[in-house]
Amino acid sequence: MKLVSWNVNGLRACVTKGFVDYFKQADADIFCVQETKLQEGQIELDLGPEYHQYWNYAQKKGYSGTAVFTRMAPLSVWYGLEENHEPEGRTITLEFEDFYLVNVYTPNAKRDLSRLDYRMEWEDRFRSYLLRLDKDKPVIVCGDLNVAHSELDIKNAKSNIGNSGFTFEERGKMSDLLTSGFIDTFRYLYPDREDVYSWWSYMAKVRERNIGWRIDYFLMSARLSDQLVDAGIECHIMGSDHCPVSLTLKKGHIL
Repeated sequence: MKLVSWNVNGLRACVTKGFVDYFKQADADIFCVQETKLQEGQIELDLGPEYHQYWNYAQKKGYSGTAVFTRMAPLSVWYGLEENHEPEGRTITLEFEDFYLVNVYTPNAKRDLSRLDYRMEWEDRFRSYLLRLDKDKPVIVCGDLNVAHSELDIKNAKSNIGNSGFTFEERGKMSDLLTSGFIDTFRYLYPDREDVYSWWSYMAKVRERNIGWRIDYFLMSARLSDQLVDAGIECHIMGSDHCPVSLTLKKGHIL
């Protein structure tokens, strides 16, 4: 089973830059996107009759938003954490027979860290939500988590310490989640790999020089680790300031 996650930073713009071509090439069983930045009715996306489409739109126009395209029909779909409502369109949970899939676009603390306190509170709620799900069945989490967890996950670690996305507080919340029974699938398979990133600034020559951050992830319940085949980062795929990340699982027990 193959899953793909991509922060498209505006789906309408990304469609003009090859999104559908990559979607067909990826041939994923489940394809998740973040930062769709659109409202209902603003795009007609023909991905083929085999894909079910689920959208969570932000109330604010042109902001945030998530979507999931899946070949497998879910048992249920939930939009939000505590309530089946998400004003910023940040989460979609699909329940399947053997696992939950959670697609997430984590709030940014902002450059001046003015939203860091909210981010910390949100992280605690999100972890609690995942742990509740995990008591029922294993969980796969994907999306833009807006944090580079370790110094291996960012090009210039020392000069970025304390910056949004690389504060000790944000990295600590990721550590808390991973010690709660989840694994970072990429680091599980490639614990020492360097210079592999999923986001680059739009500043000139930054992507060409690979001055990036790894902030897009597939996490999953640790008890699924024996199902893990590969975790990829498609650095060569353009169309957004992020690149897609992927997860390949055995087709055994999980389906």
